[in-house]
Amino acid sequence: MNPLRIEPLGDAALYAEFSRSLDLRVNEALQAVAAALRERAPVWVRDVVPSLGGLALHFDPEHAELPEAPLRAATDLLLECLKATARGRTAGREVEVPVCYDAEFGLDLGEVAAQTGLDAAEVVRRHAATEHRVLMVGFAPGQPYIGGLDPRLAVPRRATPRTRVPAGSIAIANAQSVVYPFEIAGGWSVLGRTPLRVFDPRREPPSLLLPGDRVRFAPISRQRFEALR
Repeated sequence: MNPLRIEPLGDAALYAEFSRSLDLRVNEALQAVAAALRERAPVWVRDVVPSLGGLALHFDPEHAELPEAPLRAATDLLLECLKATARGRTAGREVEVPVCYDAEFGLDLGEVAAQTGLDAAEVVRRHAATEHRVLMVGFAPGQPYIGGLDPRLAVPRRATPRTRVPAGSIAIANAQSVVYPFEIAGGWSVLGRTPLRVFDPRREPPSLLLPGDRVRFAPISRQRFEALR
């Protein structure tokens, strides 16, 4: 793990950088710290937001119980949680995500097969065979970035992004998978689609997948997809 860097993030947050590159072990460690921060957070802490290689701790600058030196207090809290989790890791939830890899939904399945030298069935098998883990949620509300992709499927981003990727699309790029929560632009290779609603503001929590969750992609038929949707 790289040396921990802690610095202000504006006047109402601090950012702790664990690593400048994607490292699954480092991400697992910082997810444990984020979980500990949420459990121990005093009333003046607004939010804890983990990313691929770091986390942000936001606080309320107007809160009546805010310490006189909030950045120092937030740093002390972070270091306390880091020490407490040094020997452990957060387990995370187990979440199964049904995916229909039908040709209509797997927009780039054939292209990924050609790039990897595998047939389409083997691409699907490999994508569903490994256990994945949510590294962070961002870009769009509820959009998870998910590590654990089989190395044989690590294709680069598409040369030309799509202006519209259907909601629920499961896509891959480099060493990660992503699930599009809405119809938005995207440059990842689409393998299939889930009937699940990835983000719903009326739900608690709104995001289906949270940082640290362990994910299994489960292949389903088109008939099952329609039934679940």
